[in-house]
Amino acid sequence: MAARKVFVAGNWKMNKLVAEAVTLAEDLKPLVANVTNVDIAVCPTYTALYAVGKALAGSNIQLGGQDAYVKESGAYTGEISPRMLLDVGCSWTIIGHSERRHILGESDAFLNEKVRFALASDINVMFCIGELLEERKGGTMKDVLERQVVKGLEGLTAADLDRVVVAYEPVWAIGTGETATPDQAEEAHVFVRGLIEKIFGADAAAALRIQYGGSVKPDNAAELIARENIDGFLVGGAALKADSFADIVNACA
Repeated sequence: MAARKVFVAGNWKMNKLVAEAVTLAEDLKPLVANVTNVDIAVCPTYTALYAVGKALAGSNIQLGGQDAYVKESGAYTGEISPRMLLDVGCSWTIIGHSERRHILGESDAFLNEKVRFALASDINVMFCIGELLEERKGGTMKDVLERQVVKGLEGLTAADLDRVVVAYEPVWAIGTGETATPDQAEEAHVFVRGLIEKIFGADAAAALRIQYGGSVKPDNAAELIARENIDGFLVGGAALKADSFADIVNACA
């Protein structure tokens, strides 16, 4: 089986007005233009998606949304459908980020509905999982990850996983400056891959890309990506500056 292609995505969260977002995209393009062995994506806020998509046209950087609702259209004030993301040039959307789970209260069942609807709408999914600090310290990390994987990917087939990337993000390491050690990250990735094998089979597990997220920076990217089961990154804060995000991409190239 071919080696898994590294995938580095930037989650810009609720940052950057349109002009700032376009500048960031324009600054990033030349810094990663020669990278061919890494898939690259950025996920701006909704208001900047169209403009950033225009700025990235013809480049090697893909566009993603940060979430997608479970209906194509209708009376769902404030929501965005997968079809709308596709309409502005997105090929990816993030679903299940810890901030959606823990700040906005999205359940495993609702996130599963989002994943299934996004895939049915022909958009690829970065599906986020991860434990809280008290869950890791309390010894329930594996129980939490198993619940999130089993319930979040329920109803999918092995073929569906061709369009899914799992992003393991220990919640205690997001935006805190804390990072899981390479050993801690690899342990979680090995466990998640084992879950995928149990549910979807060995081939699907071997092919699935599992990103790490949680205070990824240029100075720890190379050490993390060297681990066998870490297939890329979902980058937060460091994605908001072109040079630091490019340094992370180039560390993986």
